Amino acid sequence: MPARRARKIRVLLVDDHPFVREGIKSHLATQTGIEVVGEAGSGHEALQQAARLRPELVLMDISMPGMNGLEAISRLRKTAPGARVLVLTMHDNREYIAQVFRLGARGFVRKDGSPEELVRAIHAVNAGEAFFGPGVSSVLLEEFAQGGASTAAPASAMALSDREREVLAGVAEGLGNKDIARRLGVGVRTVQTHREHIMRKLDIHTVAGLTRFALAQGMIGP
Repeated sequence: MPARRARKIRVLLVDDHPFVREGIKSHLATQTGIEVVGEAGSGHEALQQAARLRPELVLMDISMPGMNGLEAISRLRKTAPGARVLVLTMHDNREYIAQVFRLGARGFVRKDGSPEELVRAIHAVNAGEAFFGPGVSSVLLEEFAQGGASTAAPASAMALSDREREVLAGVAEGLGNKDIARRLGVGVRTVQTHREHIMRKLDIHTVAGLTRFALAQGMIGP
């Protein structure tokens, strides 16, 4: 029997500069396991394409005319909830870094980074991990060293796995372990283990505290 073809990561590429999109698309076309299934030049177009194509990963620029990348990331939660977002931008200030992670993006790389770094980021984010390049790392570390609060919360949320975020959302909605287990199709003991990991990672040890955190991160509505 012929060998089964390896499944590729379906990527939607969003940038308002056609030349930039073409360069990124050409490089990714040479990479094993990655396929650019669509392009968009604006936030509105990104939402339309995401709804139609159902990509696994959206590579999103921030600075675009009309609806910018930040607003598009926020709306993608409803349009394509299964898509993970990797931000590709020239901006590396604290405000942008904190906001993209607060909105739910799982990775952040600069446009002047290496092509190899971008490929690593795509694979990492697709696997449910967080990824931020060296320049972003230094900004986050500096913020922690100064005791800054603006970046601390997004960085903590970033430390959670996708499953832990799902469990946290259930806790914040007032569900018990059995209800969360039923919703996620896992055992009660698994949910309990995830809750322990969440509390340890966030250093939050009450349901009220976890609920406030989830609200602040936009994981549930007010």
